[in-house]
Amino acid sequence: MRRCVLSVLVENSSGVLSRVAGLFSRRGYNIDSLTVGETQNPDFSRMTIVTRGEDDVLEQIRKQLAKLVDVVDIKELPDEEAVCRELVLVKIEADAEKRPQVIAVADIFRAKIVDVAENSIMVELTGNQNKLDAFMRLLGDFHILQLARTGITGLSRGAFEEV
Repeated sequence: MRRCVLSVLVENSSGVLSRVAGLFSRRGYNIDSLTVGETQNPDFSRMTIVTRGEDDVLEQIRKQLAKLVDVVDIKELPDEEAVCRELVLVKIEADAEKRPQVIAVADIFRAKIVDVAENSIMVELTGNQNKLDAFMRLLGDFHILQLARTGITGLSRGAFEEV
């Protein structure tokens, strides 16, 4: 079973997200991560979908997506041919005594402190999934109050391809 990152260009209209998610759920495919946003052309949105499966299952997913009327283009984003990033916001319990320790961990990863309260600190980190996972492991000794991860988004490397 391998991980597959798909960049799917779709028409920016209501119901597209529902149709794509419905395709996955009807066929019993799992979505590990899904991000969606408008492109430079407001008529289109880009979905970055991360899923796992055997090669034949992943090919079936691509074929089923291509059949959807709203889907304009589908590209797989292999690790070596794409730039993929994720964002994490994490609120950590940290009084004045623990705050320097949290800041030290954040500095190692070049994370940004985005909020400081009396008993907590919020950190923002952007990077590839491995970097975020390593950051979260180092925070394991602290009490995490809240956590939000955006999921992966990415683009293929090289020249821009107009659709």
